[in-house]
Amino acid sequence: MSGFSADWLALREAADTRARDRCAQLLAALTPGASASMQHAVAGREILDLGAGTGANFRYLQPRLAGAQRWTLVDHDAALLRVAASTDAALGTRVIELRTDLDSLPLPRRGLVTASALLDLVAADWLERLAARCRAADATVLFALTYDGRARCWPSEHDDAWLIAQFNRHQRTDKGFGPALGPAAADAAAASFARAGYSLRRAASDWRIGPDETALQAALLEGWAQAARAIAPAERARIDEWLQRRRHHLAQGRSRLVVGHEDLAGWLPA
Repeated sequence: MSGFSADWLALREAADTRARDRCAQLLAALTPGASASMQHAVAGREILDLGAGTGANFRYLQPRLAGAQRWTLVDHDAALLRVAASTDAALGTRVIELRTDLDSLPLPRRGLVTASALLDLVAADWLERLAARCRAADATVLFALTYDGRARCWPSEHDDAWLIAQFNRHQRTDKGFGPALGPAAADAAAASFARAGYSLRRAASDWRIGPDETALQAALLEGWAQAARAIAPAERARIDEWLQRRRHHLAQGRSRLVVGHEDLAGWLPA
C-alpha cells in the first residue's frame, strides 16, 4: 500500500474536518434515535478503522458518536499507529497489510467498519471482498473522503484541466492493491455495497482550500505535478510551467482549490 507521511496526514487534517462537517447528515444517520427505521446505530459497539494512519478518523468520529466505543486502528505502518496510540492509551492498534491480509482480519460483529481517504487507493476486487466481509459480519460502514476525480483551481489556467486529467490517470495506477479505482472509487463502493444488500447514503465532502492555507496548497500542487510527470514524462516542461504559474497565484494570495471527495454510509436491513 502506498505510504503517507505523518507530516502530510497532519497537514490535511483540518481540511478533512471541514469537509466532513459539511456532510454531517451521514453521521447523524448512524447515531441512536436518528431515525425510527435506523437499526444499526453504532454507539457502544466495536469500531474498526482501516488504513488508520495517525488516527485522524478516530479523532473526528469519537466525539461525534454517542456512547461507549471500542476502537481498533489498523494500518501497515507501525510508526503511524504509534503516533495514534500516543494520543489515547485506550486505542487498540493492529499492524497488518490490508492488501494481502484482509481475509484474516477480524471484523466487528454488528459493529462499525470505517476508513478515511482509502477507497480510491484500492482495486475493484479488493473492494468487493471488503463488502462481502462486512455483509457477513452484519457491520455498518462509513467511508469518508474518497477522491472522486473533481479538482478546480482559481484563478484558472489553460492547462488546469489537462494537468488534473494526468493526475487522475495516475490515480488509477497500482497503489499496492492492484490497479486502483481512483476517481471511480465512490461509484464502485456504492455499487459493491448495494450488491451486498446495504442501504446507502452518499454526500459530497469536498475540500475547499483558501489562499491562507499555503502549505496544504503547495503540497497538493507539487503532488499533482509529480504524478503528471510520472504519467507524461515527455511533457515535463509543460508541467513545470503550469506549476510555476500556480505557485505564482499562491504567492500572490489569490489561489483557491476545490478537491472533490465523497462520503458513504451504509447499513443492512434489520
